[in-house]
Amino acid sequence: MRGAFLEVTDGGVVSVSQVLVLGCGNSELSEQLYDVGYKHLTNIDISETVVTHMNQRNAARRPGLSFHRVDATQTLYEDASFQVSLDKGTLDAMAAEEGGALARRMLQEVSRVLSVGGRYICVTLAQENVVSLAVEHFVHMGWAVRLHCMQEERGTAEEDSFALPVFVLVCTKFPQPMATPPLEMCVGDSGAPVRHTQVCELLSAVREHQAYAVLRKRLRTSSNPDSNLSLTLCQANSGLPRYTLTVQDSPAGAKTPRSNQFAIFIVPRGSETAWLYSSSEGRRQLAANANFRRLVIVAMHRNQEYTDMQAVQAELSPVVMDLAPPGMPANHQVPFLTVGGDLGWREEVFRGRSQLSGEYCVENVRGEDGEPYRRLVFLSNSALVQSESRLLSSASRHKKSKKRAKASAAASSSSLLVDSGFLCCAHHQVMVAALALLQEGTQHDTDVPVSVLLVGLGGGGLPQFLRDFLPGVSVEVVELDPVMLEVATQWFGFRPDGRLTVTVGDGLEHICALEREGGRLFDAIMLDVDNKDCSLGMSCPPAAFVETPFLQKIHNLLTPRGLFILNLVCRDPTLRKSVLEGVSSVFPTVLSQKIEQEVNEVLLCFHDQKDPACILTSLDKCARRLQGALSSSTTPACCRAQIDISELLKDLAVA
Repeated sequence: MRGAFLEVTDGGVVSVSQVLVLGCGNSELSEQLYDVGYKHLTNIDISETVVTHMNQRNAARRPGLSFHRVDATQTLYEDASFQVSLDKGTLDAMAAEEGGALARRMLQEVSRVLSVGGRYICVTLAQENVVSLAVEHFVHMGWAVRLHCMQEERGTAEEDSFALPVFVLVCTKFPQPMATPPLEMCVGDSGAPVRHTQVCELLSAVREHQAYAVLRKRLRTSSNPDSNLSLTLCQANSGLPRYTLTVQDSPAGAKTPRSNQFAIFIVPRGSETAWLYSSSEGRRQLAANANFRRLVIVAMHRNQEYTDMQAVQAELSPVVMDLAPPGMPANHQVPFLTVGGDLGWREEVFRGRSQLSGEYCVENVRGEDGEPYRRLVFLSNSALVQSESRLLSSASRHKKSKKRAKASAAASSSSLLVDSGFLCCAHHQVMVAALALLQEGTQHDTDVPVSVLLVGLGGGGLPQFLRDFLPGVSVEVVELDPVMLEVATQWFGFRPDGRLTVTVGDGLEHICALEREGGRLFDAIMLDVDNKDCSLGMSCPPAAFVETPFLQKIHNLLTPRGLFILNLVCRDPTLRKSVLEGVSSVFPTVLSQKIEQEVNEVLLCFHDQKDPACILTSLDKCARRLQGALSSSTTPACCRAQIDISELLKDLAVA
């Protein structure tokens, strides 16, 4: 603690300063300070036993060091008689007494006995009630407040270290109370102070440092391949997220080379949402492929500049060593890994705000296949890509070239056009393939008109694909958010016409109105609607869309051969079972196609009773018919439909 005291004084406490040590107890702190030259120490404690013991212990070796029995809440010292008031744990102890009243009286006394320019220096574990009480007191008094988070020296044995960090609160008295006194936070002895405007911001920063210390202790003393521990590093100046680090340990008993202790994997920009990096299963597979005891997977954030791999490595190297596995040698070299040898590419082309979904951005990225893609991302859930389309260069489209332009930092957004024949979302591909089952048990040709009602526009890729590549299909889209229609039109090449119309409105209300009015039936009704409440176990669709009365309305709007096609994303097994039971109570035959490496599954719900065995037997024939219709499309060669119907439905099973 002597080191902490010396670190935070910034030269403002000299050996001739009059120092009042509050609640000294039997700590060695005063003795250590005395030994390095601080001779003017007044030590007080409420316990007569402690005072007697400390005086006896120091009588011979430190004749000038004295201890006095004094109540810190009501001393008899004159006003402004000390330059420093030093407190090691006394505030922590008093804050729990009398609802904090005892601590407030002590702080009031400290304010009285300190001279102008004097400092109250408190060593504390910074429990929220303690820091809040002290900081609010001194802010009210108009004093400057700075809180230091002390860092342990590297190499300290983790099993012997304390999990929570130690803080030092330094409050400085000014000649005149400041109307808006500064609130600052520093890390260690050399960290630059970060200014906060409100006490709650300072308390939040304390909680973050405490959580990080507990996490660090946990990681340095144990391994757990199922923990999925992660933390976000923020930029010091702005406080904006800069890196997210996720720790992935190898399973117990995994045979990793002795030299493969620890590695850092940098996720290329634009690939953060890929299954390999965003899911627990994917990260475990990535770690197994890398074959290290511990792999830290690093994702870079939007609105941040990153020069190159070397700069990122230099920035992260001092931090990631705190996350090293137990027992790793201190001099171990930690490799930085990535895919493709660079940081990837991301270009934000537009940012806006929706009243329904909040702030969003449209960005171009380079995919893992090296091709350029355009994405729509709601920033309230930036880990989820709302819509995605592959891009073509305008030159390749005009020349009908099969070769696509590679995305690069030099690529111009204006030269990239949406490839309408490529559906990025696997569940969209399955929803298209499901239309093959409309022909099951019939002799209909693929040019028989098919009417589709789709709830949920997104970037418009799915309805536009249906219109462009299936000549007999007409699509009516219902979209709740008018901003999404603007985004789809401006940035994703969406073009409504006589066969593709959009109604802006509530999908629930629209379907209820259609059912109430009667007279219109659809061959397929598709639901692709996300749930804005991310805390629920079902992120697609919202629960109201799968309530039995509403499902009955959907059933009533289908033709006899009709299909209800539902994109279901449900992580809760119990909730999924309940949804399936509700759907099956309305639709006599329900099949499911799971999406590989995703939580999504597509439910195919038939209006009439069907024999699942007959459906699966005729599946290949129906798939070939629809595939033939896609292949006969007259669209340019560079935009041809690129899905395999048979492959998409090969794992179709009874739900």
